[in-house]
Amino acid sequence: MQTVNCTVLGHEAPALAEAPYPGPIGQRILETVSAEGWGKWLERQVLIINENQLSSADPQAVELLEQHMLGFLFKEGDLGGLPSGFAPSKK
Repeated sequence: MQTVNCTVLGHEAPALAEAPYPGPIGQRILETVSAEGWGKWLERQVLIINENQLSSADPQAVELLEQHMLGFLFKEGDLGGLPSGFAPSKK
């Protein structure tokens, strides 16, 4: 099993089997983000979509999600944290 030094987890972890995103960004993710780290991004992506009521059919929403993804996975740019005003539900 291949491992990567995951940028999300901060340690070695099992790698993804294939690039989860197209192009150079996908290749970078494959080389530096673990399967568990990618799973954490997918959870955050759902939260961002729901909190901001984004549509994957809207090119601006897709661009915004990509900026959040780069911030979350690689700490690049101003996005990547929890959406502003987000308050987790009390269970």
